[in-house]
Amino acid sequence: MSMYHPKMIEFRRTFQRMFNEVDRHIEARFGDRYPLHPARPRHGATSDPSSDGLFNIGADFTMGYGSRYGRGYLIDVHMSTLAEVPEEERWEIVQAVVEKLEELLPRYFPNRDLEIFGDGDHFKICGDFSLGSI
Repeated sequence: MSMYHPKMIEFRRTFQRMFNEVDRHIEARFGDRYPLHPARPRHGATSDPSSDGLFNIGADFTMGYGSRYGRGYLIDVHMSTLAEVPEEERWEIVQAVVEKLEELLPRYFPNRDLEIFGDGDHFKICGDFSLGSI
């Protein structure tokens, strides 16, 4: 039995579907640039895009203490390779992730005011995370 409210469960599912779409987009665009980690399955080999391919793209909630933007979801772009990735290329990939998220946020969350901000050396999704009337 889940300890989360059904609206929170649905929010998380929608969030995950959005990040799965971002992952597929980024894999198609950059997935052949570097060799996979030897223990990592090829893209599409599992039912979870975060478990295969070169990228694991997601976000972790933070209360935002010490941030001028407050609470939100820090965007995480992890590359599963043993190769060294130059900082310029890593930045190009992160920028592509942010651009795709900016495109998808209004589609996946049409009734929420969500934005992406640069916060130090990270990007963060901030805005309306309320569950409405529960």
